[in-house]
Amino acid sequence: MKDFLFVYRGGRPGSAEEMQKQMQRWMSWLKELGEKGHLRDKGEPLDAAGKVLRAADAPITDGPYAEKDLVGGFSLVRASDLQAAAELARGCPIFLSGGLVEVRPVMQMNM
Repeated sequence: MKDFLFVYRGGRPGSAEEMQKQMQRWMSWLKELGEKGHLRDKGEPLDAAGKVLRAADAPITDGPYAEKDLVGGFSLVRASDLQAAAELARGCPIFLSGGLVEVRPVMQMNM
């Protein structure tokens, strides 16, 4: 089994009621991943505020910006391969609110 990072982008529900329903969907989905042994770390949502650095000596700028595909959160999952991890991501509730999931393998560094 290998580790994969799920990066959640976009997908903001509108009303407070819809946000509550969406949160319940997320909790159910994450619980199911955990019960099946795939969830290594549920991760956390990320605040929209932030800073962007491009180089050590470059100025620090405000950002990221929602109109540029803001990362909203992450999770760390375990799967047999990239295809299996992508299949696990298909159940993510973010798709119901127009968002997407980026699935990235975590490289193993042998030090």
